[in-house]
Amino acid sequence: MGGSAAGRGDRRHSNKTGAGTGRRPLPRCPASIMQCFPSLVLALSSLLGALALLQLSLYLRVPSRYGKHEERLCRPRGRLPARCAWFVQELPSFLVPALLLALRSPPRLEPLGCRLLCCLFCWHYFYRTFIYPFFTRGRPFPLQLLFFGTLFCIYNGFLQGYYLIYCAEYPNDWCTDIRFTSGLLLFLLGMGINIHSDLLLRQLRKPGEVTYKIPQGGLFTYVSGANYFGEIVEWFGFAIATWSLPAFAFAFFTLCCIGPRAYHHHRYYLKTFTDYPKSRKALIPFVF
Repeated sequence: MGGSAAGRGDRRHSNKTGAGTGRRPLPRCPASIMQCFPSLVLALSSLLGALALLQLSLYLRVPSRYGKHEERLCRPRGRLPARCAWFVQELPSFLVPALLLALRSPPRLEPLGCRLLCCLFCWHYFYRTFIYPFFTRGRPFPLQLLFFGTLFCIYNGFLQGYYLIYCAEYPNDWCTDIRFTSGLLLFLLGMGINIHSDLLLRQLRKPGEVTYKIPQGGLFTYVSGANYFGEIVEWFGFAIATWSLPAFAFAFFTLCCIGPRAYHHHRYYLKTFTDYPKSRKALIPFVF
């Protein structure tokens, strides 16, 4: 027994080094660099919820300083063209999950439901990074807001990607669960509203124009912030589909971040345009 074990050990050593065989060493799969720490997921999700409340407190009364609200406040010194700024800001939300997946060996995206959820998140930010910026006609973006926006995308991209790739546990039939199917439908509906509303906003301006006009058509018939409403619905759909704390924290952050902006847009339109439809709400059709 001992001799056989020694012989096996010698042969294993010979295979690793390639000595005396004329063959190259057999490749070994590297161990995963990262692993799941539930306490880290809880801490990062809780911090994201706290940041959401901070955003709400900061911008509920005073709008963030860019776009149509910039003229009424102090103008920041440094700016970047809108197309470049959106690309730089949104890129980490696409690259960070991709990097986390590359570091995971072997990849952990089973079952099918987990793969689909990760694809949904990356799909949104592929559009936001590689498609939306090249069609936007917004004003130059303040560098200060760009810096904080980029930091957030790194943070949230890591949290959502880390949870789905390293921590999420779903049954094999998750893609038929009512939470997944209803959340997926909400996600697709919200993304469709968001993309369509962005298209309507782009069509308001001719190339080179910077003046603001009354948006018309689509969900803008009912609310001033149709694009924001679509994005909020999209991320709450994602949260339901994943049924996870990180996704719900992100959906809550989205609501607290762009919900007040839709409200300030609504007030801006009412003050600026005397013929602005009085029946429109700010964010939620027929409600608010």
